[in-house]
Amino acid sequence: MTAYFFGDTAVLTGRTLRHVTRSMDTIITTVITPVAMMLMFVYVFGGAIDTGSVAYVNYMLPGILLITIASGISYTAYRLFTDMKSGIFERFQSMPIARSGVLWAHVFTSLAANLISLVIVVGAALLMGFRSGAGVLAWLAVAGILLLFTLALTWIAVIPGLSAASVEGAGAFAYPLIFLPFISSAFVPTETMPGPVRWFAEHQPVTPIVNTIRDLFARQPVGDDIWIALVWCVGILVVAYVFAMVTYRRKIA
Repeated sequence: MTAYFFGDTAVLTGRTLRHVTRSMDTIITTVITPVAMMLMFVYVFGGAIDTGSVAYVNYMLPGILLITIASGISYTAYRLFTDMKSGIFERFQSMPIARSGVLWAHVFTSLAANLISLVIVVGAALLMGFRSGAGVLAWLAVAGILLLFTLALTWIAVIPGLSAASVEGAGAFAYPLIFLPFISSAFVPTETMPGPVRWFAEHQPVTPIVNTIRDLFARQPVGDDIWIALVWCVGILVVAYVFAMVTYRRKIA
C-alpha cells in the first residue's frame, strides 16, 4: 500500500482542493480578519506606537502573516471534522488506497489554501505601503519559515478535526493561536511591556519567528532568533504530528 502513497495522496489532495475552490468564501473569510487588523493598526494605532525608523506596516506585517495562518488552519479542522462525520474516512479505508493518504491530503490542502491567503495579505500590505529590500534568498527564507509554521499548526488542527464533538469545537482551538501574536513582539516592542508579560512574550514561539521574518524583510542580521524559531516550529511539528497520528489510528482503526 505504501507504494501507492504519493499517487493516492495526490488524487485525494485534488479532491479537497476542489472543495476549497468551490467555496472561495473560506479563503476570503480567512484574509478579511488579518487585512482588517492591518488597516486598524496602521491607520488607527500605528501613529501612537514607536517603532523607530521602521514604518509600522513593515513592523507588524510578520505578526499579521502568522495570524493569517492561524485563521486558515481552523478551516482545516472544519474540513476534517466534516469528512469524519460524513463517513468518508471509513469509505476510503475500504478501498485499496494508502491509509494515511486522506489525512495527508487535508494537510497539503491546508498548505495550498494558506499560501493563497498569505499572498493576498502581502498584496494588501503592499497597497498600504509595505516595502522590503530583501533579496530572493531572504524571501525564500521567509517562505520556508511560514511554510514550516503552517505545517506545524496544520498538524495541531488535525487533532481537534478528528476528535471534536461538534463543528464549533473543531474550529475553536484556533482562537488562542490567533491571540498569541498579540502577546509577542508582533505589534509592539516587548521592552514596553510590564515584567511578567514581557517575560512571556520573549519566551513564546511567535516572538522569535516574527523577529526573524522582520529582520529578513529589513535585510538585517537575524542572529539567534532564526535558530530559536526553527526549534520551536520543528518541536511543535513533531509533537503535533505524533499526537495527530495517535488520534487518527484510534479513530480509524
